Amino acid sequence: MKNKVTALVGLFVAMFATSLRAEAMVESPSITIGEIFAYGGWIMWLLVAISIFALAAVIYLLVAQRTEAIVPKALSRDVIEKIRVGQLVEARNLCDDKPCAYSFIAEAAISKVLFNSKVDQQTLDSIVSSEGERQASKINAAAQWLLDISTVAPLIGLFGTVVGMLRAFSALGSSAAAAKPVFLAQGVSQALVTTIAGLCIAIPALIFYAFFRRRAARRISDLERAANDVVSSLVHGQD
Repeated sequence: MKNKVTALVGLFVAMFATSLRAEAMVESPSITIGEIFAYGGWIMWLLVAISIFALAAVIYLLVAQRTEAIVPKALSRDVIEKIRVGQLVEARNLCDDKPCAYSFIAEAAISKVLFNSKVDQQTLDSIVSSEGERQASKINAAAQWLLDISTVAPLIGLFGTVVGMLRAFSALGSSAAAAKPVFLAQGVSQALVTTIAGLCIAIPALIFYAFFRRRAARRISDLERAANDVVSSLVHGQD
């Protein structure tokens, strides 16, 4: 797991660093990263902050979407065993000791049976479904951060380009007539720096969003199966 985390984080950093270097090469063979930041101004620093947040979101999702963080196998096994032998209070205590998406769902169902030992399966299914939807929403919401970043970053980059274009055209009024095309070309090339940087953040963020969205779907499917096992064990335990 550690190797997988390191590989994905390294991929994100490498993609961003490589894209910045490619950006520099497109504009000029001798341009430096420092000059890119000078061209982009404060908007480049804002994009850097967004890229750091995106990297933090990737690390968080790698940890939060682990199977053991959502449906711990040992906890699931122990809870089912306690339910089958009629130790519902002990099963609920196990859920309290290890909060996670599975434990919240299992605890809701177990608490209902403890409150009303004659509860039917339809009622349990409704309780589990309601709590399951809340937990699934939490799992999906975290991945949504990357989609938001992939949408916002290019817009911020475009804003920086518009500001840079405005500066470039303003400079034409104070430049010599013969040099106007040169000033315009230089200003436009510098203005495009922020748009390129925004895309360099958005593209990896969107790729990781697709990865974590599929991963979340698999975890939610595992959660549904585990929740069904809890309901089935509770219903059979009342027979």
